[in-house]
Amino acid sequence: MKLQIEKKSLLDLLAKTQNIIEKKNTMTVLLNVLMETEEDLFRIYATDLEVSMKDETSCKTQEKGRLAVHAKNLFDITKELGDGPIQLIKKENNWLEIKQGRYSSRLVGVSPEEYPIFPAHSSDQFVTIEPKQFKKMIDQTLYCVSTDETRYYLNGVYFDFQKTDGLKMVATDGHRLALAQSDKVSFNSVFPHGVIVPRKGMNEIRKLMEASETPMQIAIEGSQFIVKSGTTLLLIRLIEGKYPNYQQFIPQQIKHSFQVQKESFLSSLRRISLFANQKSRAVTLSLGNGKMEMSSSNPDLGDAHEEMEVQYSGSEIKINFNSKYLQESLVGINSELITFEFSDQLSPTLIRGMNEKDYLSVVMPMRI
Repeated sequence: MKLQIEKKSLLDLLAKTQNIIEKKNTMTVLLNVLMETEEDLFRIYATDLEVSMKDETSCKTQEKGRLAVHAKNLFDITKELGDGPIQLIKKENNWLEIKQGRYSSRLVGVSPEEYPIFPAHSSDQFVTIEPKQFKKMIDQTLYCVSTDETRYYLNGVYFDFQKTDGLKMVATDGHRLALAQSDKVSFNSVFPHGVIVPRKGMNEIRKLMEASETPMQIAIEGSQFIVKSGTTLLLIRLIEGKYPNYQQFIPQQIKHSFQVQKESFLSSLRRISLFANQKSRAVTLSLGNGKMEMSSSNPDLGDAHEEMEVQYSGSEIKINFNSKYLQESLVGINSELITFEFSDQLSPTLIRGMNEKDYLSVVMPMRI
């Protein structure tokens, strides 16, 4: 393998692999990327066996070949080199020589035969989706994904293709739930059942959309979620298991509700939460006729209170929430006015933007 490639092209490809490569992987071969060159095309592969990526760019190929090298080391070296072309040359015993101008280095490599076989796919049933809408839905749900590995089926975002002609994306950790939906694209005819896409895979999809505004193509084949964006191909291993019936967590019987300005509520919440207990992060919302007092206390720090006007005409009630959960649930709301709906101080609270039908969140109150 012998080629010449522009620094920017090489650096862009290597940057995409850095979060896929697990720094503490027990399989040391997975700390590497596999490089391949043929007919003036440079191709790179990265995998942690859950998320796999392939991408390519143009180069000047002098000798075809393949080689696996440490992903972070090659990235760090490339980053420090000057702009312009870089030479990559495979030497004996799988060493990689890196040359630019007067600079020369040799990096220990790994035989390409030791690198895992890249997952294959044959599906041609791709659905095109606009990145802007998809990214919005990811941002509205990803924060709710559980980190509890004992309930592995909650460690991803659920794509519900079954109950809607469009797409519903759901995430929950048992304490809160987020649901985003869109009817701008139809999946039903292509994907007959829902799937769970792991958190890491969702993060990689989001990064792809940040780097490019071109439409993405999505397919499902067996246990793989396949994403194409430009020259980049992502293959994500789906989480096996049955996702819980999320509809039963969404309150249907509503006895009380109040409306409040989103920005003023968020500003107050940030101030009051500074005094909350660092472990529970609890804040109390005390509702009365047309008013709400937000408060928190910490025996080691003190306490804080703030009153604001709200649209509420029910009986007096106090509800305790994790302030972090409240803040995160409001990020996906675009409306200036937000609505809180609930039955009592211990029942799930439904939060959504006024007249917004494409996003809602549910947060469980705290017992204090």
